[in-house]
Amino acid sequence: MSESHTPPDPNELARLRALVADYETKLTDAAALVAHVRHEINNPLAALLGQAQLMLREEHGDKARKRAETIEMLAIRIKETVAELRDVQTPVAAVNRAEE
Repeated sequence: MSESHTPPDPNELARLRALVADYETKLTDAAALVAHVRHEINNPLAALLGQAQLMLREEHGDKARKRAETIEMLAIRIKETVAELRDVQTPVAAVNRAEE
């Protein structure tokens, strides 16, 4: 049993291409926003983490040391979470083109 191949409707193809282009633009905009957010979080986070690590090198009581360790641990968690956003930062269109 052979299936007949109907040529695609040019209007439908044009509509779908426009839709894909629109979504690629939106994804590119979202990726740019993610890049900006990563940058805005990473800069103060690096300073915060550095200050916590400097505090850990100094002599402090147990309570202050525990607080500095907590700050360092939480800052590292945020840093790792922000690093995961790198994958979101690459627009799908760029990924698709790279795979072709």
